Amino acid sequence: MPRHPDRSAPGPLVAVTATIHNDDDGVARVRLGAAYLRVIERAGLTPVVVPPFAGTPDAVAAAVGRVLDAVDGLVLTGGEDVEPARYGAAPSPHIQKGTPARDATELALVEEARRRALPTLAICRGVQVLNVALGGSLIQDIPTERPGSLDHDPDLARDVRTHPIRILPGSRTSAALGTDALQVNSVHHQAVDRIASGLVVTATSPDGIVEGVETPADDPWWVLGVQWHPEEFVADVHAPDHTLFAALAAALALGAAVPR
Repeated sequence: MPRHPDRSAPGPLVAVTATIHNDDDGVARVRLGAAYLRVIERAGLTPVVVPPFAGTPDAVAAAVGRVLDAVDGLVLTGGEDVEPARYGAAPSPHIQKGTPARDATELALVEEARRRALPTLAICRGVQVLNVALGGSLIQDIPTERPGSLDHDPDLARDVRTHPIRILPGSRTSAALGTDALQVNSVHHQAVDRIASGLVVTATSPDGIVEGVETPADDPWWVLGVQWHPEEFVADVHAPDHTLFAALAAALALGAAVPR
């Protein structure tokens, strides 16, 4: 029986990752852009915000397991840099300060979501966390490590489309967006470098930076990841990017998650 048979009831529950940030008053607060919540709700889903968990790896794994017991899908959101040690690299002088508890929590979420084949949508940092969790590596700073690349972090509003991408025809990403080319916004200085086993690259910018990844079609784990920020187009109800959230909703409706 479907977990949510009543269409008048809230839609499937989706875990949405957040961070912890010390505000100007010195108080640490859980933070997440509200745009994520609005576009997830618009897709007929019910977001559940997941903060970084503190404690030992076993404690974090246990907390993650309890969260995923209660939800139907996972959204990995954008944010700060992933600690280079997580993918066996020395830190670049251009690395930005991360949040170790967030790294630990999200890496554990990916591991457990994979084990459960829980449908997962990854956005910006989320793609990077996904790649690292599965054994890949990252470009720590695009301008210094890939000289001549496009400016992937311009000083512009977050909903300004700054460069084109090409999308792999026949991919899940292409099917979701209904196109093989798109102009996207760009708010990142890091990106996927060595692609992890179990992921395929589905979109790139003209300079070769990875802009989309997903699991192969024959993998029971439904994953779609994009390097840009589709949630930032929340004010434009006609933005094609909203179909990415609709694709996650469709994956849940098809019962892509392992029954519990």
